[in-house]
Amino acid sequence: MNGFVLAGGRSTRMGRDKALLQYAGRPLIEHAVQLLNKAGFAPHIVGSRPDLCAYAHIIEDRHPACGPLGGIEAALASSDSEWNAFLPVDLPHLPVAFLQYLRQRAAITAAAATIPLIAGRPQPLCAVYHRSLLAGISRSIEKQDFKVMHGIAGAVPASEIDMFNVESVITAYNHSFSLPLYRWFHNLNTPQDLA
Repeated sequence: MNGFVLAGGRSTRMGRDKALLQYAGRPLIEHAVQLLNKAGFAPHIVGSRPDLCAYAHIIEDRHPACGPLGGIEAALASSDSEWNAFLPVDLPHLPVAFLQYLRQRAAITAAAATIPLIAGRPQPLCAVYHRSLLAGISRSIEKQDFKVMHGIAGAVPASEIDMFNVESVITAYNHSFSLPLYRWFHNLNTPQDLA
């Protein structure tokens, strides 16, 4: 299964490039690529970022300035995997075990989209998507509707979308984690987040 780091954002709230931002002694892009590697995914980087080619293979956006949905479209169009994992560049606290669970869950359910919910909110940038979503996502981009959840919901029937509560899964999961659950999906969007 391929894994794609979404690294095409403009980092406007951070005020500087997030992908190369140093966190715990390494750039965020290195954290993300290694996380995918450790979880068993073949890592790629999505975004018009030739400067990141030392970390993984780069997938260029097909439609620049369309946000993460454009990156997901480019990844699905280029992928040789049926199912594909996505990870934003700014989630360095996500445990490898969670990504492994996400992969297993997608394989078991065979849903077109496997999307975690944290505190009831979907996390569509940290999810697994089937290539069959590509046509619907492309239609959403053509209509200039760049919201990821709109693109997914418009691509397949609701019955093909598996959204699950991370809290419930972790409660049943016999594993100890070094960080509390609420920190896993804490994006580093601003200098305050980084601090």
